[in-house]
Amino acid sequence: MGKLAGKVALVTGGASGIGRASAIRLAQEGAAIVIGDIQDAMGSSCADEIASAGATAKYLHLDVADEEAWKKSVAQIAQTYGRLDILVNNAGIGIGGQITELSLADWRRQQAVNLDGAFLGIKHCLPLMRAGGGGSIINMSSVTALVGSATFVSYAAAKGGVRALTKSVARQCAALKDGVRVNSIHPGIIDTPIFETLEGVSGAARDPNALVAAMVPLGTMGRPDDIAAGVVYLACDDSRYVTGSELVIDGGLVIH
Repeated sequence: MGKLAGKVALVTGGASGIGRASAIRLAQEGAAIVIGDIQDAMGSSCADEIASAGATAKYLHLDVADEEAWKKSVAQIAQTYGRLDILVNNAGIGIGGQITELSLADWRRQQAVNLDGAFLGIKHCLPLMRAGGGGSIINMSSVTALVGSATFVSYAAAKGGVRALTKSVARQCAALKDGVRVNSIHPGIIDTPIFETLEGVSGAARDPNALVAAMVPLGTMGRPDDIAAGVVYLACDDSRYVTGSELVIDGGLVIH
């Protein structure tokens, strides 16, 4: 039996990159997986891949910045599974550039996906998690939340908000003794498709190998599976006494 047998997990941004790796690893530990994303073909393919390996998986179209979409998705999870034990708020976008050239619309779009999405996920998933006796919320932040970023100012601001939100909700849940733990993960430079979709930057800022050479003491890029291992740890009872914590997985970037 896996560490998460009988559990139900929702992974946002689960169609690719860190989200996809996390969904697969959680399934390997026995969890039934719900993948929420706006990349329908890739999300459905990931769910099919998990199901073909003998696990339970379902894809839902979910725009994390849309509150009505959250209400609908949580209602579907409740109807299908009757519970939710693990929420991985992973969906995100990256917008960079000089603060003086950043439009208010892009600032708000960055916050809407990366920070509002986490807020809405917590808000609408908590009641179902509490009804089942508790669970684990894992918010994907970033090392930029800890050290800032001259290139990705709005991204760092949103991820810093995720960090503070995590600690605050962890305290709230602990005070209510609801059995829900809330933690954040802070990836460094990870080999994912996000570098192909970054906005507002060019040159070395879009080259993960150049970034690694300049900033990462271990001298190599992280893999999505490195982060997924952290997700499994925070999702299972191995971390039963861990809440309000930040798990940094960055090859030493923060201490560089």
